Amino acid sequence: MRALLYGAICTLATVELAAAAHAAAPASRAEHRRAVLAPLEQAATDCFAETIGNNPAALAHARAGRWYEAAGVIGFLCRPEVDAMTKARDHLEGRGAGGRYFTGPYTRHLGEQLARRLEPLLTTKTFANAEPRADSEAPGTAGPAGEP
Repeated sequence: MRALLYGAICTLATVELAAAAHAAAPASRAEHRRAVLAPLEQAATDCFAETIGNNPAALAHARAGRWYEAAGVIGFLCRPEVDAMTKARDHLEGRGAGGRYFTGPYTRHLGEQLARRLEPLLTTKTFANAEPRADSEAPGTAGPAGEP
């Protein structure tokens, strides 16, 4: 009788632990996905921001708001980061998920993120300067009236 009671308690405890683990699994799975994918997405975005900021042609596209073209100019430089991001998503969500994410949601929001990050480089600053140019002649330094 004692063994039967002990077995029932162990079985009940096992079922309770399994139910609790099953209920916590989706949250931990989502947290795991975020923990894996967030740094990879950040690395890809950092790469795009840095290379666009350092490339005059890409920066010209960015100033005009043409983010897709700006990323296209320098995209091959960020290929390792993008590949790492898409492969991780493929591993976690299934084959092809990384490519779909990159061409869909990631690309849709990339322009906004880059605009925020590159804002100081995108704004053109104008200023007035009252100083004479170095290559211009100073007034009153022209030769005598008869000389050319």
